[in-house]
Amino acid sequence: MLDPSDCGPAFLGLPQDLQGWAYDYPEAFFARRVHRIRRQTPDSLEIAEAAALLRTAKRPVIVAGGGVQYSGAVAELTAFAEAHGIPVVETIAGRANLLADHPLNIGPLGVTGSDSANAIAGAADVVLAVGTRLQDFTTGGWTVFAPDARLIGLNAGRHDAAKHQSLAVVGDAKLGLLALGSALTGHGAPADWATKAQAERKAWDDYVAGNVAHGNRPNSYAQAIGVVNALCHPRDRVVTAAGGLPAEVTANWRTLGIGTVDVEFGFSCMGYEIAGGWGARIAQAEGEAERDTIVFVGDGSYLLMNSDIYSSVLTGKKLIVLVLDNGGFAVINKLQMNTGQASFNNLIKDCPTVDAPFAVDFEAHARAMGANAETVANPAELAEAFQRAKAAAKTSVIVMQVDPYEGWTTQGHAWWEIGTAEVSDSADVRAKHAEVEAGRAAQRQGV
Repeated sequence: MLDPSDCGPAFLGLPQDLQGWAYDYPEAFFARRVHRIRRQTPDSLEIAEAAALLRTAKRPVIVAGGGVQYSGAVAELTAFAEAHGIPVVETIAGRANLLADHPLNIGPLGVTGSDSANAIAGAADVVLAVGTRLQDFTTGGWTVFAPDARLIGLNAGRHDAAKHQSLAVVGDAKLGLLALGSALTGHGAPADWATKAQAERKAWDDYVAGNVAHGNRPNSYAQAIGVVNALCHPRDRVVTAAGGLPAEVTANWRTLGIGTVDVEFGFSCMGYEIAGGWGARIAQAEGEAERDTIVFVGDGSYLLMNSDIYSSVLTGKKLIVLVLDNGGFAVINKLQMNTGQASFNNLIKDCPTVDAPFAVDFEAHARAMGANAETVANPAELAEAFQRAKAAAKTSVIVMQVDPYEGWTTQGHAWWEIGTAEVSDSADVRAKHAEVEAGRAAQRQGV
């Protein structure tokens, strides 16, 4: 539980027939002890080797992962990037390591990322990966980095630090960045490289501004995200998890406060959103008790687990829950069609066992659990409802239908390694297989 590379909760299961038994434990077992997760100091030779490689870089980039926040290393990351003029891109777990308007924040990386971050990562000659597992969504199935780019892995877990023949720096992110910074004193990346990265980010910001605008297409996730982003407090926390919303929040959300974005996509846990939001609200610091926790959830995830709306009302831990209803598992339907298949049984309207599909009354359901609730027709009405929810004293649920076909962000994606049938009677499936396999040519060769 206390190892920094794989720390986490432990489950203790006691059979019922043992729970009533007594045992005379020594009193010393119950003496107060403080257990700490240790900060592992990186090896000095690994630091020296990594610093030497960074000094040779003409186009370095930092990939900032969730480990930066777990280590409490946001200030060290920021200071390191600024001191050496190195652009920063963020993973899904690393969203909100830097504010949106920081000049070295080039955007989110990977399959659910941004054109700006993917372009800069693809052009980089040295990649410093800090506190990231470099999983397939981040690396685009290992296509977002140039085949000849050198990787430096700064990670508390040696198995993650050494991925893809990285120069491994095994250790804590905070201590590692401080040591690397000291070893790089006086060194800066070429200024024109940061200028190029900032131009890419400006182009991406312009795209996002148009993507979240009202009326640019039928109701969309991005429009709802844009409404909330414009009206929330910088210290409000946003939470989302499965389906299409993690990609949409990652791509379109402009970070207003450090550590305020929780996109749980490591396991794509359907049903995490409301329960996770309630937990985040419970854990909220006393000094930020007046700040809101905002949950983005699709209709599919809502139907899987929603009972913590009731919990939030009972405990007085206010949430603002946005239910964006696209009439089924629309992101799976999109993925299905993107592999050359025909739409099948992911949208309620396509359900073969229901003669007249009906919409769930999410508003009535939320009211039944004690929450304020209302249904809105468009982003303008959503903005008004969100302001009412901000002013309310208890949990509010706002429902808006979004388009299952046109309500998606179309830019910012990278190649993703997905299984497609090599043998099929369908020409569309065969064509999609050929397209996916063609992208494999850009994969880095590694271990």
